[in-house]
Amino acid sequence: MGKTLKAGAAGIRKAAAALRRGGVVAFPTETVYGLGADGLNPEACARIFEIKGRPRFDPLILHECSAARARKLFARAPAAAEKLMKKFWPGPLTLVLPKAAAVPDIVTAGLKTVAVRVPSGPHALALIKAAGRPIAAPSANRFGQLSPTAAGHVTKQLGDGPDLVLDGGRTRIGVESTIIAFEKGRPVLLRPGGLPLEEIEKAAGPVLKPGKTGKKPLAPGCLKKHYAPSAKLKIIKPGSRVKPGPGAAYLAFSRKPAGRFAAVKVLSRSGDLREAAAGLFRALHALEISGARVIYAEEVPGHGLGRAIMDRLRRAAA
Repeated sequence: MGKTLKAGAAGIRKAAAALRRGGVVAFPTETVYGLGADGLNPEACARIFEIKGRPRFDPLILHECSAARARKLFARAPAAAEKLMKKFWPGPLTLVLPKAAAVPDIVTAGLKTVAVRVPSGPHALALIKAAGRPIAAPSANRFGQLSPTAAGHVTKQLGDGPDLVLDGGRTRIGVESTIIAFEKGRPVLLRPGGLPLEEIEKAAGPVLKPGKTGKKPLAPGCLKKHYAPSAKLKIIKPGSRVKPGPGAAYLAFSRKPAGRFAAVKVLSRSGDLREAAAGLFRALHALEISGARVIYAEEVPGHGLGRAIMDRLRRAAA
């Protein structure tokens, strides 16, 4: 049976030992909580898919504790990728590049590319260093459901599925990493996330939109339906008229709506997109348990971290 430990030195030592034994551990990063296993152990990685109910065609992200170690997971990297590694690692950026031979096929869902990042969360870095190997880790939730930004979100969805849950408090950024692939050396945005696109373009030039990539997703979080609460989610423009009542909940960007709802959450009263992103999944978890059948979610500005927020809301509403 899994148990929750504080993400201090003792907890991290126990979690690292569990990973080396082929166990599965939920742990905090700066983005969301991850469900981790030894990324070079196919049997351990298979347990991630089983615990989450995740389809095997959806690849995993490998997490390393330094850019030097992360590079060993790639067969090669273009100059633009090297620039992004130098500028943004550690941080909420995942790069998708041709994989090294040591990376198991189960991690990449049989693709010839692998998704890798170096997280900046201190608990995650300490765990990877203590384990001594890359950690494969998607978000620590049931597949397709709300992402976890607190240890309680993990245990609510996964119960005693993980061997251990490291409790490091609320995550700082609150949305998953930005995922970048490369086409003829040029960066391609696969998923907006915790690193704003504008910052990436300043470092590596214009970022392309992905073309047709076939039936298999090239990276996690790229399916049309994802990040969804149990209630139906409808995206509305701020100030739109909606029908309040006990069957409806409301997710506002900066201003509380008129009327009585089952529950209301305001992402940022000051209109700060970083604050809004940090609280997005926490707010949706709270609205999900309100008993409402529908959640009305206001659009947010589509720049900076607003791009990641709207990506999550659109997938949740799909």
